Amino acid sequence: MWKFISFALLLGCVWSCKNAEPAEPAPEEKTPAAMAPAEIGDAKYIEIGKAGLNALSSGDVAKWMEAFADNAMYRWNNGDSLVGKQAIMDYWTKRRTEVIETISFTGDIWLPVKVNTPANEYQAPGDWLLCWYRTEAKYKNGKTMIQWIHTDQHFDANGKIDLVIQYVDRASINAAMPAKKG
Repeated sequence: MWKFISFALLLGCVWSCKNAEPAEPAPEEKTPAAMAPAEIGDAKYIEIGKAGLNALSSGDVAKWMEAFADNAMYRWNNGDSLVGKQAIMDYWTKRRTEVIETISFTGDIWLPVKVNTPANEYQAPGDWLLCWYRTEAKYKNGKTMIQWIHTDQHFDANGKIDLVIQYVDRASINAAMPAKKG
């Protein structure tokens, strides 16, 4: 009898182990405390950035501006800034039609970043696209400007660019600009 009970228990254990579904670990909840301060972002922002540079290079400022929010801000590292989509469009339209004959961007490097927890009060949370590229601009006066430019773009909740911070060397731009008439 004991042999039968022992055999039944052993068979029951083997059967239950064989048919048991493996326990799935509980999904890790993404609480602010558990999230990394920043992580690699969505690659879709790279396509938006590349399309923007292609449009600007071809002189299609209106196409480039489709990616911008109406309240966008465009800032440079020297403190200058433009506020509003229309102001940014007016500035770049004038640059591309009256000042810059051709402009090209090569050697581009793209990094989408999602900021979960800002490191300081100046850093906006959300989706950013960091990009580096070699810029060559030929001005209508025949002079050329070549430099590496770094640009940071922040995207709002609708996937539109609401902030651009561009790091440029103003000295090389000023050297290639037409002399101001005095």
